[in-house]
Amino acid sequence: MKQTKTKLPILKYFLISVFLSLPLVLFFCLQLRKPSSVVLPVGKSLPENLIAGEPDLRIRPGYKSYESYIQRQLNKTLNPRLRKIWTTRDWDRKIQVFSRFFADLKRQGLLSNSSRCLCVGARVGQEVEALKRVGVSSSVGMDLVPYPPLVVKGDFHHQPFDDETFDFEFSNVFDHALYPEKFAGEIERTLRPGGVCVLHVAVSRRSDKYSANDLYNVEALVRLFRRSEVVHVRKVDGFGLDTEVAFRKKTGS
Repeated sequence: MKQTKTKLPILKYFLISVFLSLPLVLFFCLQLRKPSSVVLPVGKSLPENLIAGEPDLRIRPGYKSYESYIQRQLNKTLNPRLRKIWTTRDWDRKIQVFSRFFADLKRQGLLSNSSRCLCVGARVGQEVEALKRVGVSSSVGMDLVPYPPLVVKGDFHHQPFDDETFDFEFSNVFDHALYPEKFAGEIERTLRPGGVCVLHVAVSRRSDKYSANDLYNVEALVRLFRRSEVVHVRKVDGFGLDTEVAFRKKTGS
């Protein structure tokens, strides 16, 4: 009889402890079941627009690591069929279109023959060749895969150039940036004060399946270029991209 009375308090305290620990157990179970769309390598943080919930610039889901993102971009850049098209059928056509774009920028005084130029995400370098054909000889392209002598190897999230290297930068691959704020920041870092950046972007239409982000309003792009002022925004017909945005880096920034 005394043994039974001793066991009852122990059982009572055990049941109370189980009851009190249930909420904690449920919390950890729910945390373990939460999906993680982006698991980033050491040293990388989530894109700012995902954290801030920027409604006009959205990162596409599905990248489990930065390496998987890079591999997806390489799948396009190294695609033998696409590379053959870029270097044969599309070569002259794209150079002619880019030459018209750059000649117009020269007329506006945003580009000159003495400008030191970088084409960001140039693939096989049609943009670089176009710059050379309109008289801008000091021009180079940058892409994940080099294409000598027009394109050197580099990641636009971390350009392999010193600060204030270029007078002019052009890109039509903003939609491929997984970290749009790093893309913009690297352009502003490597652009000299007073230098010009021109981007061709898709706003009213969606980009291709290899794009990492979708831009819904030019204002979201403008907010990324914190050290620059807008020169102009205008409509263009640039191989599926519909808007040209020109920035000038502020002096003293």
